[in-house]
Amino acid sequence: MVDLDRDMSDVVPTGTTRDSEYLFARMTGRTLELARPGRGTRVLDVASGFGQDAMALSQRGSWAVGAEPSQRMSGLARLQSEQASDRTPDWVRSWSDALPFRDASFDGVICKGALDHFDRPLEAIAEMARVTRCEGRVVLAIANFESLSCRVARGLDRFKETWLGRRLPRGRRHYDVPSDHFTRYEIELMREQAHASLELDVVEGISMAWGMPGWSRSVDRLPPPVAQSTLNGLDRMARLLPGLSDVVILAGRPRRVRKSSMISA
Repeated sequence: MVDLDRDMSDVVPTGTTRDSEYLFARMTGRTLELARPGRGTRVLDVASGFGQDAMALSQRGSWAVGAEPSQRMSGLARLQSEQASDRTPDWVRSWSDALPFRDASFDGVICKGALDHFDRPLEAIAEMARVTRCEGRVVLAIANFESLSCRVARGLDRFKETWLGRRLPRGRRHYDVPSDHFTRYEIELMREQAHASLELDVVEGISMAWGMPGWSRSVDRLPPPVAQSTLNGLDRMARLLPGLSDVVILAGRPRRVRKSSMISA
């Protein structure tokens, strides 16, 4: 079953914390940076959602296209772009594993926080590689369910249940894969799937400790300069130890593994 009216209102948090803001900002900033946007470049945002990243690419001078299957999210993206005075993206309703573009149509392709929602991720990555020119770059940002935070939280919960006999409250933990995800990603699976279609030159982590029990409250209580310094330090560690990071970013040039005669949008 596929919900073509999905709007992510059940996923995007209505409130936020200092560490959440940091994680999302770093993930977005690094994803866009690796796509190398700029005047004269063509960049595709796959599973573009509300279109905020495609808009940011346009504001950096790129000709941006947002590809999104959800009618509701595509509609919201168009409404927001109509209110903008600057250059805005083009919007296309499309499945990630059947992109309606010719081979080598784009200088860069991004897919941020969406790959684990795809039922055919290998085919989707292959399509992203196909529509990217040989010297271009595909950038994937994926949540890591074997992060340090997930491991610690899972271990603490097991200890409470097994050794202390406590019954945990109902509800999904942050280390549990949501019901709308098809794949539970950890770094080796990410590498394996991306490597099938990409010559990877970047595999790095973003943020560390997000979701750790009590972590958000602790960071919010710190003086702003101390909190920022702490988050920056953990982010530097995550970059060197992507297997323990909260989000992993993978980027690389496409492998030319197959031909296609897809029409241009």
